[in-house]
Amino acid sequence: MNSYNYLCFITLVKKEIFRFLKVGIQTVIGPAISSLLFLAVFSLALGRSIESINGIDLPYFIAPGLIMMTMLQNSFANSASSIGQAKFQGNIVDILMAPLNNLELALGYIIGSVCRGIICGIVTALGVLIFVPLQIYSFTALIFFTLMGCIMMGSLGTIVGIWADKWDQQQGITNFIVLPLTFLSGTFYSIARLPDFWQKVSSLNPFFYNIDGFRYAFTGVSDSSLLLGMIFLIIINIILILFCYLMFRKGYKIKF
Repeated sequence: MNSYNYLCFITLVKKEIFRFLKVGIQTVIGPAISSLLFLAVFSLALGRSIESINGIDLPYFIAPGLIMMTMLQNSFANSASSIGQAKFQGNIVDILMAPLNNLELALGYIIGSVCRGIICGIVTALGVLIFVPLQIYSFTALIFFTLMGCIMMGSLGTIVGIWADKWDQQQGITNFIVLPLTFLSGTFYSIARLPDFWQKVSSLNPFFYNIDGFRYAFTGVSDSSLLLGMIFLIIINIILILFCYLMFRKGYKIKF
């Protein structure tokens, strides 16, 4: 990457970051408040009947999962909405005309999504810490699963943004794939309590490994092998980034 390409690449990343920061109340504060409401509702509703899960007090068990869930959903929303909006308004050509190769285009959108996911996670965590004083058990797990989760969903959002021809299709992916997978990933429960069949199904859900690994970063307890989860997420991310690259290279639904 020469200096001119580097400048264009940084400009694309900055555009993606400033795009969501301009409406920060909606894109950052809103998701944080939603997560705090989930925490309050589940703690108040279940706190008396379920005091702990896997030996962890209920609020301490739920809180890390909510933070990761917020990061996953917002990383996906950033790239999907950005590319979708550019396509539907017809100004995607302005990005494609920049002197950036296909990999740089894909990484620019993904990195912008990672930044939104991390910022949303930090804001959510600050709100959670007011009520649940979490302590970090493993900084390595915290950093790894944060990056893997945001990269995964940023890549998936890029793919959906390129693929979707209208907002309804994007919302369909969000409502019928992203939300169910996040809610069924062990955010509010331990998969150890599920029947064997559903434990095996959960083991195929990449969202589960992100939630489980991120929770381990705060509690030191996990429902699965961390090494297996790390390998699984690395492979998933390599495949998704490759798909993003190939879609830009082919000009799938963005070059006419």
